[in-house]
Amino acid sequence: MLFHYLMRNRLRQITLLAFLLPVFAISAATVVTNLALGNWANHSLFLKSDGSLWGTGANGSGELGLPSDGWGFNRPQQIVASNVMAMACGTGHSLFIKSDGSLWGMGNNSQWLTALPEVAGTDEPVQVPLTNVIAIAAGMDHNLFLKSDGSLWAAGRDTMGQLGDGAFYFAEPSGPHEVELIVAGGVTAIAAGEQHSLFLKADGSLWAMGANYFGQLGDGLPEFIPYYPDPNAFTNLPEQIVASNVIAIAAGGAHTLFLKSDGSLWGMGWNRYGQLGTGNFSSTNRPTLIISSNVTAIAAGGFHSLFLKSDGSLWAMGRNVEGQLGDGTFGSDQDFLSNVNQPEQIVASNVTAIAAGEYHSMFLKSDGSLWATGHNYRGQLGDGFNDYGNMDHGVAVPEQIVPTPRPLLAQTISDGTNMQFDADCAFGGDFYLLTSPNLTRPPDQWMPVWTNVISDRHARHFSATLTNVMNAEGRQFYMLHAP
Repeated sequence: MLFHYLMRNRLRQITLLAFLLPVFAISAATVVTNLALGNWANHSLFLKSDGSLWGTGANGSGELGLPSDGWGFNRPQQIVASNVMAMACGTGHSLFIKSDGSLWGMGNNSQWLTALPEVAGTDEPVQVPLTNVIAIAAGMDHNLFLKSDGSLWAAGRDTMGQLGDGAFYFAEPSGPHEVELIVAGGVTAIAAGEQHSLFLKADGSLWAMGANYFGQLGDGLPEFIPYYPDPNAFTNLPEQIVASNVIAIAAGGAHTLFLKSDGSLWGMGWNRYGQLGTGNFSSTNRPTLIISSNVTAIAAGGFHSLFLKSDGSLWAMGRNVEGQLGDGTFGSDQDFLSNVNQPEQIVASNVTAIAAGEYHSMFLKSDGSLWATGHNYRGQLGDGFNDYGNMDHGVAVPEQIVPTPRPLLAQTISDGTNMQFDADCAFGGDFYLLTSPNLTRPPDQWMPVWTNVISDRHARHFSATLTNVMNAEGRQFYMLHAP
C-alpha cells in the first residue's frame, strides 16, 4: 500500500502532480503487535504481525543480533524474518522465543546471560538449549525463563540472590554457569528488575527474591537502607508477598508494580522520582495502593512507571529528566521534586500495549502504530536521530515510529516552468526527490533531481526550487522518498 499525497496546481493549462512514498510504509498485514524494553537497557525490540522481530538502539555488544559498529542503529532493523512470539531486553543482551518454544539469545554473555557458558558474546542469534519456553524476562545481568509445564528457570548474575536458588555470589564467580531449575511448576508469569525477580503462581500469589535495598520485594524489610552483607538487603529464596488475586507484575530498576484482578494497581520499593505514583517521594517496603480500579496493563522502567486503563488511556509517573513520561516537559536530575509523583494522563485513548526502558518509553495504538518518547542518545527511539549531547536530554512528546509518518509537503508554482517544494519531516535520514514522466515506472527507474540529509532534530524543514520542470507532454510526476 502506498501512502501518497496528491496535489494539483494548474497554470497555463499544465498539470503538475507530486506524491510521497515512505520506504517503511506498512500494510494492515504487517502492523506492530508487541514490544519490549528493558529497565536497564538502551535498545528496543518489537514484533510485527508476520512474526518478524525488529530492533533499534544500542548494539555495542550485538544485542540487536546484528554486526556491531560499536554504537547502534537509529532506525528499526529486521533481526529475524518470522516465527518469533516473544522477546526481552537486558543490559547488553536480548532474548527471544520462536513459535516452536525454542529459546534464542544475542549480545553480551559474560555472565552466562544466555545460559551458554562457552559463548562469550554474539552479534547474531544463538539457540539456547532450553525447550518449551513460553515466557522470558531479562534483568540487568540475569534472566528468567518460564516453560510450558509451569516450571521457572534462571541464569546469569546472582550477586543479590535474584535467581532464587538459595545462594548468592557477591564476589566472583558471580553466578552459576548454566541455566538452573528454580520452581518445579505452577508458575504463570515472570518479571526481572535490576537485581530482583518476581513471579506469579496459578493461585494468583506473588513471589519475589533478590535485592531489597529499597523495599522492592514488599516483605516489610528493611526498615532502613542496609548494605551487603546485611541479610535484610536481599533474599536468595522465593518468598510469598501477596497471597492471591494478582494477575500482572512488573519489575523496575528498584521498584515493583503489580495488578490485581479487581483492576487495582499496587507498588513498592524505591520512589525517589515518584515512580510509585503515591503523591510523595518516599519509598515503601509494603505493597501500597496506587489506583483503585480500571487498570489493565503495567510497565516499570529504570525510574518511571506506565499503566493503561480500560478506556485505552495511557498514564505515567516518575523520573522525567529525559522526557520518558511523554507529557511535553523535562524534569531535573538535580531537583528530583521537579519529577512526577502521581499518575498523569499522557494519551487519552486507543493505546493497547506499553513498555518502559531505562530512560525511554514506547507504546502501541489500536491501529498497530508504534510510538516512543524519552532518551534517544543511542537511537533507541528509532526516529533516525542520535540525540547524544542533546541539551533537552531526549524527546518529551510521543512521536510515531512505525509506520514512518510521511513528510508534510507543500507545493507552489512560481511561474510556468519552475516549482517550489517545501517539506517538514519528523525523521532523520536521507530524502530523495525523484521525477518521472510516467507514473507507472518502478521507483528505481525514476530520476533523482534533489537530495536532502536531515541529521539534526532541530533542522527538519527543507525546501527546493526546481527549474524547467515541464516535459514535452506538459506533465511531470514527483516522488519524495522518506527514510
